[in-house]
Amino acid sequence: MASVALARAYQQSFDSHPYGTLAVTNGALNALGDTVAQLTENVLQPQQARNERRPYDFVRTLRFFAFGFGMGPLIGRWNFFLERHFPLRRSTGNVSIPQLTKRVASDQLFMAPIGLALFLGSMGIMEGRDVPHIRGKYNDLYVPLLITNWQVWPIAQLINFRFMPLAYRIPFQSTCGVFWTLYLSIANSREAKHQDHVDAVKKTIQ
Repeated sequence: MASVALARAYQQSFDSHPYGTLAVTNGALNALGDTVAQLTENVLQPQQARNERRPYDFVRTLRFFAFGFGMGPLIGRWNFFLERHFPLRRSTGNVSIPQLTKRVASDQLFMAPIGLALFLGSMGIMEGRDVPHIRGKYNDLYVPLLITNWQVWPIAQLINFRFMPLAYRIPFQSTCGVFWTLYLSIANSREAKHQDHVDAVKKTIQ
């Protein structure tokens, strides 16, 4: 079957080039999330605005691919770290619930805030924003997005760390993350439009 062949090819690629495989996989799934986000934004527009639908923004999708490509190896190293410091299997073969809890807690209290900070900063830089605009992005989005993250991701990561083999944790996370990327993409796009609107108003006043 095609799915079996694809899984075998992925495993072979991961075994020989783990970080490159994770980079490309994470980048592709991030780009998919932004593609879904842009299509969703057009559907959710008011009827009048839909008649003036904006063309697809390939550069925006490329930014999401670049961010995912860069984050893939970092998350891969993080998963290796968790695997080494919080082993799940006891000598009896049973899963250690305390170790699983430590993995999820470490991921959400340490990596999640860092990943979100990197997302907002890198998107601001790739969009060509200056320091005040990037600071405004953090002020407007960081805390609300982090709170939403903590409402969604602990359960997903609990399933990920408990059931997924190490090689498939980032693909699983990135697949779930398509919907998270959709949310981030829409939030980031709205913030960018808000900043552009504020800049236009300031220029008009001046």
